[in-house]
Amino acid sequence: MSDAEFKVQFAGPLVTFQDAGRRGHMRFGVPASGPMDRLAYKAALAALGASESATVIEVSMGGLMLDCVSGTLSLALAGGEFQIEVGNTRLNGWTVFEIEAGQKLSIRPGKAGSWAYLAFAGDVQAEHWLGQTATHSTSGFGGGQLRAGQRLRVENTQLREDRHGEIERPEFRDSAAPMRVVMGPQDRCFTDEILTSYRQSDFRLTDAYDRMGVRLSGPELTLGEALSIPSEPITRGSVQVSGDGVATVLLADHQTTGGYPKIATVLGCDTDRLTQLRAGDSLRFQPVTAEDAIGISRDYAAQLGAYLAEISEPKGTLAQRLMRENLISGYELSGEAIDKAR
Repeated sequence: MSDAEFKVQFAGPLVTFQDAGRRGHMRFGVPASGPMDRLAYKAALAALGASESATVIEVSMGGLMLDCVSGTLSLALAGGEFQIEVGNTRLNGWTVFEIEAGQKLSIRPGKAGSWAYLAFAGDVQAEHWLGQTATHSTSGFGGGQLRAGQRLRVENTQLREDRHGEIERPEFRDSAAPMRVVMGPQDRCFTDEILTSYRQSDFRLTDAYDRMGVRLSGPELTLGEALSIPSEPITRGSVQVSGDGVATVLLADHQTTGGYPKIATVLGCDTDRLTQLRAGDSLRFQPVTAEDAIGISRDYAAQLGAYLAEISEPKGTLAQRLMRENLISGYELSGEAIDKAR
């Protein structure tokens, strides 16, 4: 094992260090933060064979450019449809690949998706706050936002050739499906007409979108009467409605308490795919009962566990994969077989 060093040539807005999140501090007013798309974060680490709570770089649509100053190691990228360029080689996202000293890494958004996760086969050195590197974007606490000129060190690096190649994508996540919600806790404060409109109408994401939440455009969700409620704890996925009738879905860096009425709460397994939508994309909410939500969440957890276990299995070294393709000893491999093995 050795170390590697990178220099940040460019980092767009909201490109930050993140780990699994800072749990257990909400009662003190500290959000958990962590990845916007937890599935993609876990997939990048699992495919690389890294710790399930390791520090990664969360890449926004602003993109990221790194120079590898020293070292050789494997990296993984998963999330939206992002494009990778390593030296003169172009790759699609959802892949494990190698980088070495002297090469440049460029990550740019593609046709869909808002966030991608760059994982390192090694220990990323980033500042900890309350024991975690997860960055709270508003305060900057944690590992922080990456900036041009910054140096990034990765210790105990590894070259995991046995894991290089495409990462299988999760078939159980349907990006076009409605966002399932449990109604409440303040849905009683809206008229039946407004609740029907909420259930049956399409909404669109606006460009008022950051790690705290995203405002939606759609039917005006006016209250049945003036309402003043005490500030109360809120959670990720809460759909809160401000005084102007506009809905906002709260996300990874959401505030810990709030006084706006919440018409519904998006299931945790659906907030991840919601975060990958872009401004202008449409969505629809599908109410489910609390009992159904428990069953859905348990099924999702089982599917996710099986998926992560599958992609965490090494593919084998290049030589081993070439041997599997060359079933008859002594025959020269075709170019197609070599490409497939890679």
